[in-house]
Amino acid sequence: MTFPYTLTRVGVVMAPEPGNDQEIEGVLNPGSGRDQDGNLYLLPRIVAAGNISRVGLARVVISDGVPTGVVREGVVLEPDRGFEFGVGHGGVEDPRVTFIPRLGLHVMTYVAYGPLGPRTAIATSTNMRDWKRLGPAHFLYEDELDMDLGLFHNKDTVFFPEPVTAPDGIECFAVLHRPMWDIGETAPGEGVRTPAGVDDARQSIWISYIPVDLVLADIRNITLWGQHRFVAGPEFPFEALKIGGGPPPLRVPEGWLVLHHGVTGTIDGAFEQQRNVNYRAGGMILDALDPSKVVARSTEPLLEAETEEERNGIVPNVVFPTAIEEIDGQLWVFYGMADTKIGVARLDRVV
Repeated sequence: MTFPYTLTRVGVVMAPEPGNDQEIEGVLNPGSGRDQDGNLYLLPRIVAAGNISRVGLARVVISDGVPTGVVREGVVLEPDRGFEFGVGHGGVEDPRVTFIPRLGLHVMTYVAYGPLGPRTAIATSTNMRDWKRLGPAHFLYEDELDMDLGLFHNKDTVFFPEPVTAPDGIECFAVLHRPMWDIGETAPGEGVRTPAGVDDARQSIWISYIPVDLVLADIRNITLWGQHRFVAGPEFPFEALKIGGGPPPLRVPEGWLVLHHGVTGTIDGAFEQQRNVNYRAGGMILDALDPSKVVARSTEPLLEAETEEERNGIVPNVVFPTAIEEIDGQLWVFYGMADTKIGVARLDRVV
């Protein structure tokens, strides 16, 4: 199957507010969702001096069906838990938000940048405004992998909106994530470790599952992930260094649409703001019944850094898709621009 979707940039919808100390190092990589009244919101990562991140709330301004700006409505998450800050650093970063009708909840995954570096954490809300932390994700051990995935940093985590059938045949909620195999980032000298059967140590997209019955019995179980499977790794030139997931998977006629980022260049220190990378947007279709299988994939980037806002900023040459929303029947993708601003692009299906 040929990948059947395109992205067309439209413009900037959010930029740092002059005089706002909480945004002095950028607004970027938003989650999104609608409140009970149907209002569309972004939850941007807002960055203060020292690379300290919070999650804000901003109502999207729509003009003639096109998102054109935002109205700020405060901060909904700050790094004020012990697993969200360390000595001289901290943050709640890169929120991704999925509304899961089966739960009646918005489920936010975010990067808790705590004492041991970046970990995926989870929070839930009924109204996009008040969020209840459930804590970091935990990875159930699987002997066939010969590895505890809880040892590794993890980012780019996003839930599917609907349950799927897991490899064991059980109805499960599913989540995409990106393990980072270099244990030496937190334990110097330990180097790179990979699970059994994984020969390519480049960062890739994985999927894990949580039984629906367990989550319905206790929402805290949504942090307990199992049945881990590799989904997709770097394959094409625009993603030679690594790939990672973007917005929540979207059910489309072909299966599950997943937008992702592909990275080229070099990483200069795991926890440093990068200057020698290039982030582009790609896409893939996952099988409707078995989302661990890729059935189509973009061989070229759908969007890459071309405008001034995308090429120059805190981290140059970055387009980083993190949210998809429908407005009047049209799909729109919100994305980070050079880790400094938030842009929007139109998502179209090729007939």
